[in-house]
Amino acid sequence: MSSTTIDKLVAGCAKGDRKCQQIIYEKFYSKMMGVCLRYASNKQEAQDLVHDGFIKVFEKIYKYNYSGSFEGWVRRIMINTSIDHYRKNKNIFIKENQDFANIEGEEPDQDILSQLRTEDIMKAVQSLSPGYRAVFNLYVVEGYSHKEVSDELGISVGTSKSNLAKAKKNLRQLFIRENKEPNISYNHKSDL
Repeated sequence: MSSTTIDKLVAGCAKGDRKCQQIIYEKFYSKMMGVCLRYASNKQEAQDLVHDGFIKVFEKIYKYNYSGSFEGWVRRIMINTSIDHYRKNKNIFIKENQDFANIEGEEPDQDILSQLRTEDIMKAVQSLSPGYRAVFNLYVVEGYSHKEVSDELGISVGTSKSNLAKAKKNLRQLFIRENKEPNISYNHKSDL
């Protein structure tokens, strides 16, 4: 879909045209579902976040200034909707921890990551606590700095670093645990 077409749809949405809203919704639903799945605990919660996010998109579409990517603008609303959901429901249980180990440089083994499918990685991230998941997504996936994460979530920079380190540690342990048992069968000589 060309940017001119998207601009016309955006203009239609700003005038309350339901058909334009439906086209925008259908065009961006899958990508935005992927964004919200990274922040949600399960598929139903992600669907709720996408729905709430699109309500905000259509309520605020008049604020879109046509500079930059419309998809990026919608994505930002979905991320903010996801973060607001956790703030509102107090689902982020982040403990202030001044004595964290700064292990942010440690990465899960690339061999393990290369063996995982995207769904496996998404499932692993969803298994993190809401606080760890939010910090991990903002820092690793969205590219925020720890200062930006702390501002966005209302936590200290130290807590952001600590929760990222703990999220990475939990993911590393999960990846290693799930790949620990290689799928190798040992045949006895008499079976050959």
